[in-house]
Amino acid sequence: MSFLSFQSSQNMLELLNTGEIKSENVFLNDALGRILACDIIAQHASPEFPTAAMDGYAIKHTNQEDGRIEILSADNPAGGINDGLVTSGVCIKTFTGAAMPEGADTLINIENVTVDENDIIINESVSFGFSVRPVGESYNAGDILIKKGSQIGFAEIGVLAGLNKVMISVAQRPRVSIIATGSEILDLGEEATTASQIRSSNNYTLQALAHQAGASSVQMGITKDDKASITKTFEMALASSDIIVSTGGVSVGDYDFVKDIIPRLGAEVIYKGVKIKPGQHIMVARLGEKFIIALPGFAYSSTVTFILYVLPLIAKMLGKEKAYSTVEATLKEGFAKRSKKSEFTACNIALEDGRYMVDFEGKKVGSSAILTNMLGNTALMITGEDDGNLEEGTQVNVILLDTF
Repeated sequence: MSFLSFQSSQNMLELLNTGEIKSENVFLNDALGRILACDIIAQHASPEFPTAAMDGYAIKHTNQEDGRIEILSADNPAGGINDGLVTSGVCIKTFTGAAMPEGADTLINIENVTVDENDIIINESVSFGFSVRPVGESYNAGDILIKKGSQIGFAEIGVLAGLNKVMISVAQRPRVSIIATGSEILDLGEEATTASQIRSSNNYTLQALAHQAGASSVQMGITKDDKASITKTFEMALASSDIIVSTGGVSVGDYDFVKDIIPRLGAEVIYKGVKIKPGQHIMVARLGEKFIIALPGFAYSSTVTFILYVLPLIAKMLGKEKAYSTVEATLKEGFAKRSKKSEFTACNIALEDGRYMVDFEGKKVGSSAILTNMLGNTALMITGEDDGNLEEGTQVNVILLDTF
């Protein structure tokens, strides 16, 4: 069997055409966490007119030299209409958020003056334009405020509300079906009948990853190592999903049926086998506009390969710029590489003095089943095929696991 390099497999994944991004309109209250399907462009400036940034008195800046300025009788509250005109020697009491009266160019704050009957006495002068928000301070008409493909967070919600956006165009969530295969697998709540049975975790881990990345998902349950059952489950998943993800059955064992069933479904196998650790037997296939990703059965393997191969497809379907973030970090201890493959090793990550630092304290070395290695402030350290053992202080690339 010929295995692809990791980089080649990623290049081929990037070239896959996932079609046009499908969109839907949702209410602003339901838009948190969704991905914008179009640019948000300002239709007007904010503010549209010079605005008071605090409570005070609207004045002409040069009048401060007189030391005393007459107060016009009408106040200028936020949201009100004020027809007063500020001319030389007079001022208007103006409140935060109100439009600056015509003729005024500066706002002197209340703390800097003393009111003496119908005048203010200047105790401390302010600079020209003080506490006046100029037109377009926040943005101008035509500015792209939020780009297509952005994830909507609290700040985006606030900006969209300020633009009076009731309905928001967002990318439809790609639908991911998750299939766990294996006669030894027990679902939650099932009782073991033999000591060799193991509790299913893959389908729940991968469902959580899919949701975290912005997809919707459907659990197809656990399918025993039976060709007819596996085929039926795949056919059901293909009828309703954009991406079908399976775990188990892709290696070279007598009961590894998934790798043979996928081509029989009529799917085109893009590639099978990548020189990575963990997960070298991964299969990527396509059937029409749907994608099938067959992952290994071990918990750590399936999690890592889902991040590397399924998250990029989800990101493409959502219009996101990238599936995850990769940063440079410094090794706080030496690292012994275990193979001549591209390896993805769970490591502890911390930001120290502005630099990412990684170590492996508490991370167990063993099979690809140790999902507990992903707990805590964990990242995935990347080492290439040509890398050997690494010394303390070496710069390495790591995938952040909190940026999906």
